[in-house]
Amino acid sequence: MPSLLAVAAHPDDESLLAGGVLAQHHVAGARTAVVTATWAPDSRRAPELAAALTVLGAGSPRLLGYNDARNPEAAPGQPRLVDAPLDEAVGRLVAHIRDFRPEIVVTHDALGQLTGHPDHVRTHQITLLSVEAAGLAHLHPEAGEPWQPSAVYAATHPESGVGLLRPLLEGVGKTVLAVPDSYVTTSVDVTAWADVKWRAVLAHEGEVARERTLPGILARLPEADRNQIIQTEHFTRLRLGPAKGDPGQLTI
Repeated sequence: MPSLLAVAAHPDDESLLAGGVLAQHHVAGARTAVVTATWAPDSRRAPELAAALTVLGAGSPRLLGYNDARNPEAAPGQPRLVDAPLDEAVGRLVAHIRDFRPEIVVTHDALGQLTGHPDHVRTHQITLLSVEAAGLAHLHPEAGEPWQPSAVYAATHPESGVGLLRPLLEGVGKTVLAVPDSYVTTSVDVTAWADVKWRAVLAHEGEVARERTLPGILARLPEADRNQIIQTEHFTRLRLGPAKGDPGQLTI
């Protein structure tokens, strides 16, 4: 199993978007870790994140420390992730990529993970730039020795796989954004690790207690319905680095 780094916008996103594959890789003996873009190390959600990562076997929290676009208590005095200078945010993430040296990086998709949260979208953008920059010695030399991951996967939801989530999310006033089925390159059955994944979600107690959050919605469902939702994780593998000999390559 290759080493795996998940880059998530908020505490709980790591468990919801890739909790199954994180648990799968950990059980198989692979190194795993999570970088979270928002919320401060001394915030109320940091201990919950630490508890969730312990369940998943993903080490200690790695927090970029930016403020949430919709919750100013996440990191008081810090810029919102969506307002932070792009090069600064990329530099912070590059440092974690070079420190952990993952073979695979997983993050949100370009739509912003079902609901289109601006922090999800921004995390997707920053991650793609950071993965490329991490392999180039002249970019962010202060962030450590270059390291190029082998693959980036965007966690996503195909239109045919939204299922029960659509009425549940629309019922609390949320938009549901899914990708065409053809956009999904990898679907992972994580049934064997669904219990671990769910325990990691439950570690985010503050979110579970809220009615409009996905952890809260899932916690109120019958177990069979919840398992149906969390037992498959979908991803799109994104191209990395220069590619030679492509059919559409320009001739100059």
